[in-house]
Parts: sequence; C-alpha cells; structure tokens
Amino acid sequence: MKKPQPAVGLVIRYDYLWRDEARHGRLEGAKDRPCAIVIARSGEGLDALVWLAPITHTPPTDPKAAIEIPPRVKAHLGLDDARSWIVTSEINSVAWSDPGIVPVGKSRWDYGLLPPKFTKAVVDRVVERFRAKQLGTVSRVHIEKRRARDEERKR
Repeated sequence: MKKPQPAVGLVIRYDYLWRDEARHGRLEGAKDRPCAIVIARSGEGLDALVWLAPITHTPPTDPKAAIEIPPRVKAHLGLDDARSWIVTSEINSVAWSDPGIVPVGKSRWDYGLLPPKFTKAVVDRVVERFRAKQLGTVSRVHIEKRRARDEERKR
C-alpha cells in the first residue's frame, strides 16, 4: 500500500499533539485521531510538509474555534455517527514522512477527501485565525529534529 500525495482536504490518521500537551513537554500526541490537511507544501515525495487540523468529538467552547462536520461528510469519510468538529484554532505542522501518520486500515492510508466547499470553509477559518494571530501552531518538524539531536548527544 502506497502512501498518497498530500492534498488539502485529505483526512488522515495522526498522533496530533495538542498545544497544551506541547506546552507541558509532551513530544507525541496521546492518541491517533483523524486530522484534515489544511495546507500542503510541495516537496519531493515524503519530504512535503503539511499543516493538520484535528478532528474531535469535544464541542468547542468558542464557536469560531471549530467547524462542525455535517453527518453526510462524516458518513462519506467512514467516521462514526457522533457529532465531530474540525478544530480551526490550532494546527500541527508535520513532515509527510512523519511516522505519526499511520494507515487508517489494512488497505487504506486515508479516510478520503472533504468536499471542496467544506474544505474551503475550514481553510478560510484557519487563515482567518492566523491573520488575527489567534492560531496556535505546534511544529512537529522541530520536535522531531530536537529529538534526533538529543538521541545523537546520548551516543
């Protein structure tokens, strides 16, 4: 099974690291979860960079911090029936080769693509938060580099 090329709107499975977890020193997310690619920067194959917005069942305390996923979209992606939101107030920046990106199942790397209009709404909200300096970003690329440097020092 070959990993697909990253694309905006593609929903993948990743060990998303919440901003609060990163502040408390965690280097990995507590669990794998569906995440939507909101930005994809080209690179050679696995060297591409992506910015991921997490999908959660937890309702947002701030309605502008997330967008609810319509039931038809959840069904299209093969997600459960419970209400879910794409968080637009924080993201992880990740190398496409990050080992935290895992297959959805034995024969699939992804859940599928969000519909174009819904993808645009999510991306627009993330960009809006970024421009207002209200977007929390956890750079997993930097965390992986720091981890590799620490391992090298131990040797």
